Amino acid sequence: MATRALSEKVYAETPAEMGGGLRYVARQPIMDRHATVRAYELLFRAGPEVGYRGDGDLATRTMLDNTVMFGLDKLTGGLPAFVNCTLDSLTEELVNVLPPDLTVLEILETLEPTPELIAACCKLKSLGYRLALDDFVWKPKFEPLVELADYIKVDLLLSGAAERHKLVQRLKGAKVVLLAEKVETQDQYKQACNEGFTLFQGYYFCRPLLMENRKVPANRLWQLEILQMMRSDWLDLRALTSLVKRDPSLTYRLLRLVNSPMYAIRQEVSSIRSALFAVGEDTFRRIATLAITTDLNGNQPLEILRMAFVRGRFCELAAGLCGLDATEQYLLGMLSLLPAMLRMPMAEVTPALPLRKEIRQALESAANAERSLLGWLEFHEQGDWTACGRAAKAAGLNEAVLLRIYAEAVLWAEDSLRLVH
Repeated sequence: MATRALSEKVYAETPAEMGGGLRYVARQPIMDRHATVRAYELLFRAGPEVGYRGDGDLATRTMLDNTVMFGLDKLTGGLPAFVNCTLDSLTEELVNVLPPDLTVLEILETLEPTPELIAACCKLKSLGYRLALDDFVWKPKFEPLVELADYIKVDLLLSGAAERHKLVQRLKGAKVVLLAEKVETQDQYKQACNEGFTLFQGYYFCRPLLMENRKVPANRLWQLEILQMMRSDWLDLRALTSLVKRDPSLTYRLLRLVNSPMYAIRQEVSSIRSALFAVGEDTFRRIATLAITTDLNGNQPLEILRMAFVRGRFCELAAGLCGLDATEQYLLGMLSLLPAMLRMPMAEVTPALPLRKEIRQALESAANAERSLLGWLEFHEQGDWTACGRAAKAAGLNEAVLLRIYAEAVLWAEDSLRLVH
């Protein structure tokens, strides 16, 4: 069946009310042992209720529909995408709208390995698609699928260490990559590594290691002071330049960014002062914030910085929906991942931040108005659509608009990362 025809079939089988309804798109990173993102699992739903009523076919059709609309490469930054598949989406070739070189088809644990399913998987493999077995538990009937699989995903919360050990032993010699799901802590990550897993999915990389009596380093305080200074309507150029010059790495990053083609500066920029005059205050504020946040992230996983960019841009763009200050919301979104960047709990970070009390409270998860956008976004990152709906309703926000802004923020973050790295 031709791709265009498949696309039309996807649209035809998608309920009519979804044409103007909400389209939820969330992505969760899949990382290797070096904390490098190797792929994303894309989570699509038509609305909060879909994820909880067992309508997998509707969810999958929604996913395919959204992929055609947005473009898979844009949603993942060119990395492979893991997508959940139902029996119909596989046997009726609906998944063929996805590019084979960027797609890993997840065979759900609820699917029976019937001859029809196995034949469909063989055909998809011949077209270049990769296959993953989701929430895998060993049973002899799954052997034909194991022979076809490229990845086997194991839920750490639903399996014990002894059970996983037996599974790893059974799979010795099989050409599959073991992927650990629900990796929430550093201890779980280390355990999974020792058990032979090489890919990981969960929030372990954003969980700070709690360290006693640790203070924010002095150069970090300077950077935070710069961020606070840029909240002012008027920049004190002399004071700002003095602060920036204290950090050679930051100075280099700023000049590199200002001299990039993205800003189309026609004159050579060789100093912080000349950079400010050349690009103007608004652009300078954006460049400085990007550079400082990148530096704060240090040697932590790049995905943390990517999430910070998405959060900052989302909160900035959506601030007008609820009468909040866009610049302040940008800082809130970016700084919400400081614990992961600095490997310190937020309670030890906020006292050093020169921010309004309400913003510091929002960073510490207080349920105030300043945190309404960030709170919605955190639920969205987790794929908790019901909580998203509650948060939006409580703040009087239009979710259709929030979802569009989120997509814009993701694309902006990918462009920004290409600029700073």
